[in-house]
Amino acid sequence: MIEAVTPGQRLGYADDYIAGPGTYIRDGLLYASVVGLRHIEPATDGQLPTISVSKEKEQSAVPEVGNVITGKVIRVNPHQAVVAIMVVNDVPCKEDFMGAIRIQDVRAAEKDKIKIYNSFRPGDIVRAEVISLGDARSYYLTTAKNELGVVFATSVAGATMIPISWQEMQCPITKTIEYRKCAKPM
Repeated sequence: MIEAVTPGQRLGYADDYIAGPGTYIRDGLLYASVVGLRHIEPATDGQLPTISVSKEKEQSAVPEVGNVITGKVIRVNPHQAVVAIMVVNDVPCKEDFMGAIRIQDVRAAEKDKIKIYNSFRPGDIVRAEVISLGDARSYYLTTAKNELGVVFATSVAGATMIPISWQEMQCPITKTIEYRKCAKPM
């Protein structure tokens, strides 16, 4: 049976189904996370049936805990960097999602010595991992792994900066060195 559902609508018990795309589990219950049509795929090989919610149009990427995102830093304050999420696991986002990299989630070590402005600047493109659904405004992100951090930055002169260490980038024109939390190339 195909049924139209809305976000937050209860779909069933988590013990009875495998949570598919467009759903989430909270307190042992399955809920819809998007507006769309509920589909139940029959059980195979002794597994539970899978319940999913899909939009009639192509479904946009929605960040989930553990996903790696690519986004643009739009605002920096002493406690966090606010990121506009553009890509989730190599799938572009059609909707606007916001993320926050808090000061304690920038690096795995020396958390007490971190200054957000020495790690990120507005306009930087960062790769980060979703660690929590966060609050009503944004997902919580981390760059505490070596392969996470700034992947693209421009200097004051407008040139694309080159990473020279895990915490520094250099302008090829002016040779000015700026601090960033650089991502290790993959």
